[in-house]
Amino acid sequence: MPNLLDVTYAQTGESTNTNEMGMRPMQARAYEARNNQYLLIKAPPASGKSRALMFIGLDKIHNQGLKKVIVAVPEKSIGGSFKSTELAKYGFFTDWNVEPQNNLCTVGGEKSKVKAFKRFMDSADQILVCTHSTLRYAFEELDESKFNDTVLAIDEFHHVSADGDNILGGLIKSVMENSTAHIVAMTGSYFRGDAVPVLTPEDESKYAKVTYNYYEQLNGYTYLKSLGIGYHFYKGRYTDAIGEVLDTNKKTIIHIPNVNSGESTKEKYDEVDAIIDVIGEFDSKDEDTGVILVKRSDGKLIKVADLVHDEPKDRDRIVEYLRNIESPDDMDIIIALGMAKEGFDWSWCEHSLTVGYRGSLTEIIQIIGRCTRDSSNKSHAQFTNLIAEPDAEDAQVRYAVNNMLKAITCSLLMEQVLAPSFKFKTKQEGDDEPAPAGTMKIKNFKEPSTQRVKDIIATDLDELKAAILQDDKVISASAGGVDAEVVNNALIPKIIQIKYPDLTTEEAEELRQHVVVDSVISTAQIKEEGGKKFIRMADKFVNIDDLNIDLIDSVNPFQKAFEILSKSVTANVLKLIQESIQSTRIQMTLEEAKVLWPKVNAFVKEKGRHPDINASDMMERRMAECLLFIREQRRQHGV
Repeated sequence: MPNLLDVTYAQTGESTNTNEMGMRPMQARAYEARNNQYLLIKAPPASGKSRALMFIGLDKIHNQGLKKVIVAVPEKSIGGSFKSTELAKYGFFTDWNVEPQNNLCTVGGEKSKVKAFKRFMDSADQILVCTHSTLRYAFEELDESKFNDTVLAIDEFHHVSADGDNILGGLIKSVMENSTAHIVAMTGSYFRGDAVPVLTPEDESKYAKVTYNYYEQLNGYTYLKSLGIGYHFYKGRYTDAIGEVLDTNKKTIIHIPNVNSGESTKEKYDEVDAIIDVIGEFDSKDEDTGVILVKRSDGKLIKVADLVHDEPKDRDRIVEYLRNIESPDDMDIIIALGMAKEGFDWSWCEHSLTVGYRGSLTEIIQIIGRCTRDSSNKSHAQFTNLIAEPDAEDAQVRYAVNNMLKAITCSLLMEQVLAPSFKFKTKQEGDDEPAPAGTMKIKNFKEPSTQRVKDIIATDLDELKAAILQDDKVISASAGGVDAEVVNNALIPKIIQIKYPDLTTEEAEELRQHVVVDSVISTAQIKEEGGKKFIRMADKFVNIDDLNIDLIDSVNPFQKAFEILSKSVTANVLKLIQESIQSTRIQMTLEEAKVLWPKVNAFVKEKGRHPDINASDMMERRMAECLLFIREQRRQHGV
């Protein structure tokens, strides 16, 4: 099927240019906030977060009176991003130097690494790189006061959770409460797959936030011009279908499914062998590097890295090779299971091919980030998700439908976060002045009236959209059968209330309007005719000068991908999706009934009859359910 999302960028080169201190735009933005004790950097993969930390950490040591910098990464392979780096020759005042004994992302057991960590804390050494695991184990043997005057940098900060059982989250909280440590948190995706926040609102309020969005990053590249996000559905075993989407001319990372998932054959090593057979015929394996050579049908040798086999000696050998590759010719295809998802730097990667729906939006966005680094060997990056097609004869039909809906929901979020941002203003009566570039005027629009709402819009908008799009009710509503105004005026306000309980009713409405308007406008088609601009809304073009909040509220901001999907899958699959949604559809709430009631009255007035509960039109059936709900409410209250 065609991509659900194709985005083209301007290739301005801005995001890869450096200033007089050798900093790219994101790094310079983060450096401006360097004096804060707690700093949260939210920027996409490949934007330069690791080097941003180097600039900030070195300034804290040399100019702010701190003594040490500890960098913690989720897995050893990511530690290479923080290796010794020359900075002075590009304009910074000093270099980043990690002594070999302080690089704990090497081969070896945790006991020896914890011992090395404790030695570092008692030494005059300044910089250490370790894994989250090593940090956790060492922390158990140290008093929090040991972290006084220390910079604690947590890479891939979305691994933290406010859940009481999250050890890393508890560690961060304890360090904040019981030491003078500075914390620099870095992430390319601040969403979690569960409903638990990364930080409590109280703790998060202590962090200064630096946000650099995906559009700024990708639009500012030199080489990469476009990104495609697509889904391919298969029946049977995925190993029999992967050849349909695997182009061995493209530098590709293949993520096979978790062994506990429905897509897995439960034999992960056999799956690797099957993928190699799809590529070609096994030729040889280099015993020094672990690189597998596979001969394609035309005789070309394809270099393959197997990160699935987890025998330590083999794994360490190929990881070390990947860490030191220097050209596109050094590797062609990487096959992985749990590795190479986040913080993994293979800039030449053109295609991220993932089998099975992944457990969270975070994981998918991280995987997409593997192919979105700017590199001279590519102008297009592609993410493909290979997903089992729902089958009415399969006992797991509900599981398959659910995975499909979640995958499509991810594409909706990506469409939101990859789009350019607009500023929105209230259009006053008699205001005929054209809006500045990047700004849109909307009648009856409520602009943020407090700093709290302005801060949420400036730094948390993508996280709010993610919370909305991970809500089961919104997923069902977006796929059809629920009125757009119910989504915008009933479901979204509830999510805002849960996520930001401190907001007043007025603040919550201001935020609701902004997220709905931003979601609708940022991905809508805009055209220009006769000197006027028109925007496509609800299947028709509307003069931008005539936009008002009521019109925007009548549009479901998250329906586009489902509409594309309905044209791409078979009628049988679409029927299974609709039946699954109907069987788990949200119960009628008073909020939804209030929104639908005027529509029920309008329907009766126009048709001269009540809506039919058995109608083929899903919206008419929902209005009929609303009528039944209202009647039951009146009966219960004796009205």
